[in-house]
Amino acid sequence: MNRKELIGQIREKKSFLCVGLDTDIQKIPAFLLNEEDPVFEFNKQIIDATREFAVAYKINTAFYESRGIEGWKSLIKTWEYLPKDCFSIADAKRGDIGNTSEMYAKAFFNIESSGMSFDSVTVAPYMGADSVKPFLKFPEKWAIILALTSNEGSKDFQYLSSDGNMLFESVLQKSGEWGSKENIMFVVGATRGEDFLTIRKHVPDHFLLVPGVGAQGGSLDEVCRYGMNKECGLLVNSSRAIIYASSGTDFAEAAAAGAQAVQQEMEKWVREL
Repeated sequence: MNRKELIGQIREKKSFLCVGLDTDIQKIPAFLLNEEDPVFEFNKQIIDATREFAVAYKINTAFYESRGIEGWKSLIKTWEYLPKDCFSIADAKRGDIGNTSEMYAKAFFNIESSGMSFDSVTVAPYMGADSVKPFLKFPEKWAIILALTSNEGSKDFQYLSSDGNMLFESVLQKSGEWGSKENIMFVVGATRGEDFLTIRKHVPDHFLLVPGVGAQGGSLDEVCRYGMNKECGLLVNSSRAIIYASSGTDFAEAAAAGAQAVQQEMEKWVREL
């Protein structure tokens, strides 16, 4: 999915909601454990319930990789089931020397070799340009670069001074040179809304993937007020607050209600674009 198509979906659905499929087999409703593939069955019902309100789905690959071959099977089946009009994100946080990153890129972008072809993958930029550029060689695919995260440990490095900037600012400036707004997004946590003013000084036109709204306490209004640009420029992720809204037989209905509630909050912001 290219930038124009993504913006079109945001305007059509009046939403910039990304549903995170961080599916923990220990947290899904117990009755699903009788299914042949409980994780895929859970994901399938969540997708069916939320696809009307979401423009993107983010699959955190750790929850699948941790289950070995069975987890990879669930991952591939889930990717295959994702709606084709929704932007797909492999939240894998890869990044290594060039030839290794090339293999990571093939794993998530090359359907002939891996059985998957996500629209994007999250990438850690710590090792520099040669760890990110292999992901940018694939037409109409995106690298979503970690910039400012919402976890407590982000303070250990991301706010350190670097050439007059904070380190996350240097990451934005340098990594923005490796591609363009057509193939690079940035991960920016939602828990510090005022930081979006700084972010937008450096990358005014890029899309931002924003975790931290919902269970982590981030404010959607603050994210939109400080982070939205003229083409929206945001994908706001919600995982636990939607997919685990209920642990009963009504889990899919509860997820739909949660997704709809977020979409309705977003609608007023999309209307103003």
